[in-house]
Amino acid sequence: MARVRPPLVRLSEMTAGQAGDFFVLLAERTRSATRDGKPFYTCRFRDARRSVTFMVWADSNWFETCERDWQAGQCYKIRGSYTQHEKYGPQIEITNIRQVTDADRADGFDPSELVERSRFDSEAMFTELRGLAEKHVADEPLRKLVLTLLDRHAPALKRLPATQKNFYPFCGGLLEHLLTVTRISLELVEFYGHLYPDLKPPLNRDLVVAGAILHDIGRVAEFDDDPVAPQPTVAGRLMGHLFLGRDLVRETARELGNVNPELLQLLEHIIITHLTLPEWGSPRLPMIPECLILHHADDLDAKLEMYVRCLTKDQEAGPFTARDPVLGKQLLKGRTV
Repeated sequence: MARVRPPLVRLSEMTAGQAGDFFVLLAERTRSATRDGKPFYTCRFRDARRSVTFMVWADSNWFETCERDWQAGQCYKIRGSYTQHEKYGPQIEITNIRQVTDADRADGFDPSELVERSRFDSEAMFTELRGLAEKHVADEPLRKLVLTLLDRHAPALKRLPATQKNFYPFCGGLLEHLLTVTRISLELVEFYGHLYPDLKPPLNRDLVVAGAILHDIGRVAEFDDDPVAPQPTVAGRLMGHLFLGRDLVRETARELGNVNPELLQLLEHIIITHLTLPEWGSPRLPMIPECLILHHADDLDAKLEMYVRCLTKDQEAGPFTARDPVLGKQLLKGRTV
């Protein structure tokens, strides 16, 4: 009698106790040891909307396979069941597991569906960001420079995370970050422009908006095109996104040939100094007020996203989150107001 094949389901749609076949990404495989020295692995599998844990103990049937074959960043097809532990959160029990093959695409396997992504539609975000450049960058050559870079690198901007592990570390995160920083920067330059009308020359809105849109454009050269887990390129490791972004802007401006040289120089200065501090990666200190606006918009957006992600995803018991390794502290989540 033929064995009944379990249904093909999505991990994120499974309910407690449900069994089935599902595609997942192995997001993390960490080796540790118990108090008596026995090794074990903590494996975290995920799809776009759910992350689960599978513990592989030294006496498990899966230990040798996990140690020898399983690799973080690879996609697998699992036959197993989903459970919800009161203390440790979402878990799975594995009956069978194998690496995905091209044949799995016929069953609906799509690696892009296994990674966390922005809550917002990438096409809509890109259209809005492009619209902000068209509306608020009055200088025509500068506007063309911004739009050319956006259009040329649109696929990468829609796909890449802002960072690997710190802020917006998910598909579309770079575009979400750029759009939010541009919105904030535009509000700030309008406010302070009216507050300091006697400043000569006045705050340059074109420069602030162009800088906000392009401040992290170097990420498109810093990361490779892996759709699941983008990794730093050789140039990314050697130069970093600040210099790579400056080079992209400089080369495109040279190609277009009509960008005001002083405006271009100030835009390059903003790109390489917007992190402000040498220990954060800036090779020079900012020397114009427009960079101050961008820096604080960028820093606020990055930090607030990290706070929100820590508070909403934490599984720790009690009023405080677990210590966040990026923020370097715990956050209070046990609030009633």
